Amino acid sequence: MALQAAGRRSLVDTVVDALRSQLTAGEWPVGSRIPTEHALAEQLQVGRNTVREAVRVLVHAGMLRSRQGEGTFVVSTTDPGDIMRGVQRAGIRDVLELRIALEAEAARLAALRHEPADLERMRAALDAQAALADAEGQPASGSLELYADHDVAFHRAVVEAAHNTALTATYGWFSSSVREALVGYLGDRAMPKVVHGDHVAVLEAIAAGDPEAAARSIRDVLEKPKQAVESLLAGR
Repeated sequence: MALQAAGRRSLVDTVVDALRSQLTAGEWPVGSRIPTEHALAEQLQVGRNTVREAVRVLVHAGMLRSRQGEGTFVVSTTDPGDIMRGVQRAGIRDVLELRIALEAEAARLAALRHEPADLERMRAALDAQAALADAEGQPASGSLELYADHDVAFHRAVVEAAHNTALTATYGWFSSSVREALVGYLGDRAMPKVVHGDHVAVLEAIAAGDPEAAARSIRDVLEKPKQAVESLLAGR
């Protein structure tokens, strides 16, 4: 199977796509060792360096794992990228429901594991957001995008304060969808207003080391917009 592409970077991409297709098709089961670089290079009629780079991409993606002296083995036949693209296409209600699931547990863990620097990042984000608010506590004219950035920074700081690498990575992938949904939410007058005090309550519960209060307070922040979205959807 010869692969042709315009340049080295696009050729590596093409090999990545070819290997990914074989993985998702189940050609190599989870736990099995994939063919050697030499065998794959012959099969795809490309150089071994190209195969090596493509395999490295799939290792980074979590589909393969290399073991020195043993070869490269299949970890997953599901492409995480497909999952994340599905998240990116999700509606605002779906995003909010996923946020509640992730952030409630993150806040609970943050109350147990936070460090002083974590609290400083949360305070800095809230202070920066408050500086962009109008008299009603909402984004001042022309500041909506930056206001949203500081809001996302606060929530990311909460997640990072849980000191759970997997949770932080998952939320990191998800944060672009969080921001997109938030910008839409802030620009919609039918949605309830953001309450600065609700966010402060999250910070205070985490700082106090109260895991249940922390989880409850983050749910309070996110349940309000979720309920508003559900009401709008029900009225269609």
